[in-house]
Amino acid sequence: MILAVDVGNTRIKAAVFEGTILLEVFVFMKTELEKSIQNILNKYKKISHLVVSSVSDVEKQAFISFESSVNIHFVSHKDSFPFVNCYETPQTLGIDRMVLAAGATLQFPSQNRLVIDAGTCVTYDFIDENDNYLGGAISPGLRLRYEALHNYTAKLPLLTLENPKHFTAKSTSESIHSGVVNGLVCEIDGFINQYKAQFSNFIIILTGGDTEFLAKRLKNTIFANSNFLLESLNQTFQYKIKND
Repeated sequence: MILAVDVGNTRIKAAVFEGTILLEVFVFMKTELEKSIQNILNKYKKISHLVVSSVSDVEKQAFISFESSVNIHFVSHKDSFPFVNCYETPQTLGIDRMVLAAGATLQFPSQNRLVIDAGTCVTYDFIDENDNYLGGAISPGLRLRYEALHNYTAKLPLLTLENPKHFTAKSTSESIHSGVVNGLVCEIDGFINQYKAQFSNFIIILTGGDTEFLAKRLKNTIFANSNFLLESLNQTFQYKIKND
């Protein structure tokens, strides 16, 4: 069994896999890391490998206490990946984006793939049908957009995510909801349309914490899977084992 751990900007997600089968998903805060990991290991005593992908400031030291019971692997740029990295600054490419690109390459062979990860930030990653990672884009996610409007203006309130009642809003709060939600939806559809205009044989993968909220609002047909990064982390580790 493998325990895959994704350390994000705001929270940690983990999943237990037996081969390619996802058995259970866990979500917890960074402050709960050691206790939560230990509880998972106690529940699934056959876990032999702990695989970590991190874009956060959580130190490797936080995982060291588990070395006596499982093999720990931190995914890095030195690992084997199933694509050619054409990024001009490959060492600055986030590990989470590399893992997503690997998962898309392995799960959807011989296709053009656009992976959209909608979390704290929204990342766009494109891998062509010849398994070349060509790059993508990064923009603020829903929460960051709400916070930016509040933090960088004098009077706009800090709101939490809510489905806008009208496209043309009639109050300040409704205007913020319409601008944040509809703005991001239009952005995502716009990115998709740009790629579809250039490439055929195309699949769009939407993942991340805001997957469910955004998926039903997009005009384009997508493959939505909020656990795609965890599944990709498991697949990336399996690929490493076979190719090292």
